[in-house]
Amino acid sequence: MTRPIADRLTELRRGFHRHPEPGWREFYTTSRLVEEIEAIGVDELAVGREAYDPDDRMAKLDDDAYEPWVERARERGAREDVLERTAGGVTGCVAVVDRGEGPTVGLRVDIDGLFIQESDDEDHHPAREGFRSEIDGTMHACGHDAHMTWGLAVLEAVAESDFRGRFVAFFQPAEEIGGGGHPMAESRFARGLDYLFAAHVGLGHPTGRVVAGIERPLAMAHVDASFRGKSAHAGKAPEEGENAMQALGTAISNAYGIPRHSDGMTRVNVGYAEAGSASNVIAEHARVEAEARGETTALKEYAKSRLERAFRGAAVSHGCELEFDVVSESPRADSDAALVDHVAAVARDVDGVDEVVPTADFGASEDATFLMKRAQEDGGLASYLIVGTDHPTDHHTPTFDVDERSLQIGVETLTEAVVTARSLSE
Repeated sequence: MTRPIADRLTELRRGFHRHPEPGWREFYTTSRLVEEIEAIGVDELAVGREAYDPDDRMAKLDDDAYEPWVERARERGAREDVLERTAGGVTGCVAVVDRGEGPTVGLRVDIDGLFIQESDDEDHHPAREGFRSEIDGTMHACGHDAHMTWGLAVLEAVAESDFRGRFVAFFQPAEEIGGGGHPMAESRFARGLDYLFAAHVGLGHPTGRVVAGIERPLAMAHVDASFRGKSAHAGKAPEEGENAMQALGTAISNAYGIPRHSDGMTRVNVGYAEAGSASNVIAEHARVEAEARGETTALKEYAKSRLERAFRGAAVSHGCELEFDVVSESPRADSDAALVDHVAAVARDVDGVDEVVPTADFGASEDATFLMKRAQEDGGLASYLIVGTDHPTDHHTPTFDVDERSLQIGVETLTEAVVTARSLSE
């Protein structure tokens, strides 16, 4: 097996880091992935709507949200054929290496960035070394640039190895908005996966540590809620209004009063709110973005239903109408013990790994769980592993960065896990 070259991994990662794109707008990113995959040489490459049904997407955007990002991608050299295949925000791709009889092994990596302004402080490594984000207000602040690098390098290593079976690499869009995991899991490429690996960099684990599988990821639902009232003059005739601002306030207060559940942990949060037009106008409209999470999928459903009930009660009490939309959601899926043991055994022999932790609580949510559940429901095994990295600040912050030594560790761990997965069924 060809050993990945550290300088090449760093070059790939930094290239992706310069050009972050948010969910369903990863046009340039998909084009770069296609170029790299074609250079590797695979048996099948499905791009955009070839990879999944666009109707299965979650957290879809308004039609006018895409064009500025298409033009930005075109200006940066995105291929026109890829822009055509991803038109309408159908981004991402799937690559397949088919080497005959053997297990079907999947690897899922995510590709989107975040709406965060990256630091330009000279102490911030990307700024100092000249690979800071070139797209104002957008940043790879969660390590997806490293994940894509892993995906490409593992794909190349598998293609050059003596692997026997079918290897499917999912380059999934829109993870940060919970939109891309579901369509990938519903696609033909997710059928009959014997083994599915997903991976994340960092998450508080230092360089040299590998967590072979996560436990207890939280099931999640993102919701948008809009209150529609009736405007009136706040001084002359306030009684003629139906105050959406008051409904909003009551809804937020009620949301944080949702009872705990005896079966396990739940979470609710209202993370964004907007309302009103002027100080002397009874607010006619208010909108919030909120989320519900649960230790299990059933607990997420409980929290989500109670959140909707709290919002509807607030709307009724203030004479308003409510629109409550579930934008995206994902289930809980745990790593399988047999695959965790396999990853742990592989990782112990990887250069640069000085600690292997079998499992750790995830404590957050991830729509890779759709693919994990699909593999498990089809009789396969799944594991979501963490490759530690020293990051100076937390994920989703302007100064987040990864220790690039983790690139090689991730590639070697994932590659060996993939090519030796066959041993689990022998």
